[in-house]
Amino acid sequence: MDTSLISLSISDSFTHVVSELVKSLKSNPDEFRKMYGVPEPCQSLLLSQYAKEEGVGDEQHYFYKRCPEAISKVLEEIKELYSIALPLIMTGLLVYGKSAISMFFMGRIGKEALAGGSLAISIANISGYSVISGLAAGMEGISSQAFGANSWPLMIQTLQRTIIILIITCIPISLLWLSSETFFLFWGQNAAISSIATTYLSYSIPTLLFQSLINPLKIYLRTQKITFPLMLSSALALTIHAPINYFLVYYLKLGIRAIALAGALTDLNTLLTLLLYLCFSGIYKRSSCQPWSLHCCFSELKPILCQAIPNCISVCLEWWWYELMIILSGSLTNAAEAVATMGILIQATALVYQFPFALNQAASTRVGNELGANRPSRARTSSIVASSCGVLTGLAAMSFMVTMRNSWGYIFTNDRAIVSLAAAALPIVGLCELGNCPQTTACGVLRGSARTTLGACINLGSFYGVGFPVALLMGFTMDMGLLGLWLGLLAAQIVCVAIMVVVLITTDWKKQAERARELTGIDMEEDQPEDSTPSDQGLDSDTLHN
Repeated sequence: MDTSLISLSISDSFTHVVSELVKSLKSNPDEFRKMYGVPEPCQSLLLSQYAKEEGVGDEQHYFYKRCPEAISKVLEEIKELYSIALPLIMTGLLVYGKSAISMFFMGRIGKEALAGGSLAISIANISGYSVISGLAAGMEGISSQAFGANSWPLMIQTLQRTIIILIITCIPISLLWLSSETFFLFWGQNAAISSIATTYLSYSIPTLLFQSLINPLKIYLRTQKITFPLMLSSALALTIHAPINYFLVYYLKLGIRAIALAGALTDLNTLLTLLLYLCFSGIYKRSSCQPWSLHCCFSELKPILCQAIPNCISVCLEWWWYELMIILSGSLTNAAEAVATMGILIQATALVYQFPFALNQAASTRVGNELGANRPSRARTSSIVASSCGVLTGLAAMSFMVTMRNSWGYIFTNDRAIVSLAAAALPIVGLCELGNCPQTTACGVLRGSARTTLGACINLGSFYGVGFPVALLMGFTMDMGLLGLWLGLLAAQIVCVAIMVVVLITTDWKKQAERARELTGIDMEEDQPEDSTPSDQGLDSDTLHN
C-alpha cells in the first residue's frame, strides 16, 4: 500500500478532528472545558488553528509561529546554563579528588590517625566549612543581580563586605577548634583520638582562612559567568596536592599535621591562582570603581547579612543532616557495619552531588543575572529549564546508584556484610537523589532571586520536621536499621521537592524583578526594555503558564 496515501489520510483525519474541536470550543468554551478538561494554553492553540482556518492574519497562528521561537529560546537557555555548569562540575570533581587523596594518605599514617582525622573532618564540616560556605553564598543573589544590572560598584562592595564577614566569623570558629579536645573528652571520645583530632583542627585554621577568601572570589567570578579560572585553579591545586602530602608525610614525617598542612598549602595555591587571574585579566578593574575602604566594608552590611544568615542556616541544616546520619548509625544494633556502610554511601552521594550542585550554582547565576537586567520572562525561563535539567540529573543519578549497587562497596572494603548492606541501601539512596537533584537546583533558583529565608524554612521543615522523625521511626521503632534512616531522608526529599515545585510555579517573576531593582538600587527606567532585542528575551508569559 502507498505510504503517502496513508499519511495523507491520517493528516486529513487529524485536521478534521481539530476543526471539530475548535468549533466546539468557539461555540461554548465553558462546556468544552468541562467535557474535555482542556487547560487554557491548549485552548489558545486550538483557537489559533481555528483562526487559521477562518482566514485570520498570520500573527494569530500561535502554534506555527511561537512554538519554534519557544524551542529556540529553551535551547539557548540550556546552552547558557551548561556553559556555566560544566566547568563547575569539573571543579567539583577535582575538589572531590582532593578529599579522596587526603583520606588515602591519612589511612597510610595509621588507624588512630584515620579515626582522629575523620572525626576532625566531621567537626570541621559541621562547625566551620558549612558556616563559611553558607555565609559566602549569601552574596550570590546580590552579585548576580548587580551584574545583570551592570552595577559594578555594588559587585565589588558586596565582595569586600562578604570577605570581612567571613574573616570575622573565622575568629570564634578558630577558638573553638583550638579548644576542641576538651569537648571531645567531655563527649566520651578516646583520649588519643581526641588529641589527634584537635591537632588536625588546629593545623586546619589556615585552610579556614583561605576558604574565607576563596569562596567569595569564586562567587564573584561565577556571577559574571566566568567559570574557567575556577576549574583551572582546582586542577592546578589537585596536581600538587598528592606530592605535597607525600613530602610532608614520608619525608618530614609530620603525621596527622601533614594532612592538614597539605590541605592549607593546596588552598593557598588555589587562592593565588584566582588572584593572579583577577590581576592580569582586568576583571577586577572593571568593577573597581572605588578602592578598599574600612568604612565602605563595615557600612550597609544589613542587605548582605539578610541574605547570608538564612542561606548559612539552609546550608548547615543540609550538611548537618548527613553528619547526624552517621551519629545515628552508631546507635544501631550492628553499629560497626552501619557506620562503615553509611560512610561508603555518603561517599557515593558526595560524588553524585557535584552535578546538581553545579546546576544549583548555574541556576543562581542565570536567574540573578536576568532579574538584575529586568528580564523577568527570561528569569522564569531559566528557572524552568534549570529545574527540568535537575529532574533529568536526578534520573541519571538514580540509574547510577542502582547500576553500581553490587560493586560500589568493593571500592572501599572487602567485608561482605558491609558490601551487602550497601547494595541493599543504594536503590533507596538513588530515590533520594531523584528528589535531591531537582531540589538542589531549585534552591539555586531561590538564591538567585534573593529568597534565601524561604529556602532555609523549606529545608528546616522538610529535613527536621519530616525527615528526622521518619528516620527515627523507621530506623529504630520499626527496627529497619540503616535502611530506615535513608527512608527518613527520602521522606524529607519528597516533601522538600514538592514544596519547591509549588513555590516556583506560583512565583511572580515581575515582582521578583522589582525586588532586584530595589536590592541593586537601580531605577526601572534605567534598564533596556525586556523586548528590545530578541536575544534578550525569555519565553513569553503566554508560552509557559504557571
